[in-house]
Amino acid sequence: MNRTHFFGAHFSVAGGLENALYRAQELNCDAAQIFTKNARTWKDPELTREQVTRFDNARKKTGITRIFSHCTYLINIASTEPEKLKKSVSVLRAEMARSGTLGLKGVVLHPGAHLGRGTEAGLETARSSLNAVLSLDDGWFPELLIETTAGAGTCLGSRFEEIGQLIRSLDRPEAVGVCLDTSHVFAAGYDLRTTAALNGTLDAFHRHIGMQRLKLIHANDSIPSLGSRKDRHTHIGAGLIGRSGFGALMTDNRLKFLPVILETPKEADGADMDEINLNSLRELAL
Repeated sequence: MNRTHFFGAHFSVAGGLENALYRAQELNCDAAQIFTKNARTWKDPELTREQVTRFDNARKKTGITRIFSHCTYLINIASTEPEKLKKSVSVLRAEMARSGTLGLKGVVLHPGAHLGRGTEAGLETARSSLNAVLSLDDGWFPELLIETTAGAGTCLGSRFEEIGQLIRSLDRPEAVGVCLDTSHVFAAGYDLRTTAALNGTLDAFHRHIGMQRLKLIHANDSIPSLGSRKDRHTHIGAGLIGRSGFGALMTDNRLKFLPVILETPKEADGADMDEINLNSLRELAL
């Protein structure tokens, strides 16, 4: 098994959180991403002791320890609407606590949308929201990972400068890392298609954020073109980043030993696309 990266995918928790880890084991994964709750609702059910025990047992049986959660997409930590902002902070706090109880490595969060007020105002609201959540950490929170975005509409985080500014402004910047989504950064205008293009993109990342903050990669090819600001994932090698781009990504020394998580479509004509995409990444990493 390739050990220059830790490969996985976003897995369903249907039937129990632990089932995601057993599915990951079937595909020889050593990393996984899950939703710890229904991602389409604000409801925050508390974990039962039985759920936590089953998850712990699955982690021990599978040996998979690089496990991440993804926040509900309803959260907007930069919202202009007081009630929406209050809910966002509360649900993010609950996600951090729940993921901490499960012993997860990190929680992936989109940095929000400024809804027309402008980038600086949005970043200030996001800063205040994150400070409110992180101040409640009693030592059990996992690392919070800000995900790069494609830049659609008024979404923050499509520019490395914005993410770097947000993290540096926090009271506890050491508690926050970054998840780089390949499809998102490509749509945001950062080229990944060749080794030279990747070098330029990673140099910009290091300059504005710092490579030491990169903790997770979402590996997704892109249907829309470079700089389109449109977020549409596709299978590895089937989009405009292409196999050459993922070959450069998987063999760059700066990215080795990072967890790499697929968020690509699950099935095509009955084929298990997670298995196909994982095999593609493993081949390209050799």
